[in-house]
Amino acid sequence: MSEALTLSAETRDRAGKGASRALRNSGRVPAVIYGNNQEPTGIHVEEKALMRLLHTGHFMNSVVMIDAGGKPVRTLPKDVQFHPVTERPLHVDFLRISEHATVTVAVPVRFENEDASPGIKRGGVLNVVRHELELVVDAASIPDEVVIDLAGYEVGDSIHISNVTLPKGAASAIDDRDFTIATVVAPSALKSS
Repeated sequence: MSEALTLSAETRDRAGKGASRALRNSGRVPAVIYGNNQEPTGIHVEEKALMRLLHTGHFMNSVVMIDAGGKPVRTLPKDVQFHPVTERPLHVDFLRISEHATVTVAVPVRFENEDASPGIKRGGVLNVVRHELELVVDAASIPDEVVIDLAGYEVGDSIHISNVTLPKGAASAIDDRDFTIATVVAPSALKSS
């Protein structure tokens, strides 16, 4: 389960291009907190603190507690806009959520036990179709990753969402079809012979 990240912020009274540019020049990133039937709140966060959280690898599927003006707000990051050349963050959108709200997040997939897969042992290649799964989960128990066991898979086998044991309380956001997550395929050298 992802731990709650914390980020200190200050409310901003001015909005617009000029105010945002002035904030960015002083090492701050403009952001907005919206949702939960409340008015949107304009804030700004320190760029270095934001970059530290972005480099954790699970920022977009973690609850972020934002301390704005002494009262912490439980949020889920929804969007980060980056500069096209410098790749510095330009703006962040946070969705305000209650403690046990049901949220949809993209959770990374990790494959294990490749050495227990007869197909991969014989030279087959794991072809990953989906690196992330869209899951509907409780905001208090967002998983860090979904682990898929490759034991027993042969060349030509497909791993579908129905073959995966999802974390407790999690459900796939796509529930109308049994989609493919990965396949074990023959290497190109074997195909040509």
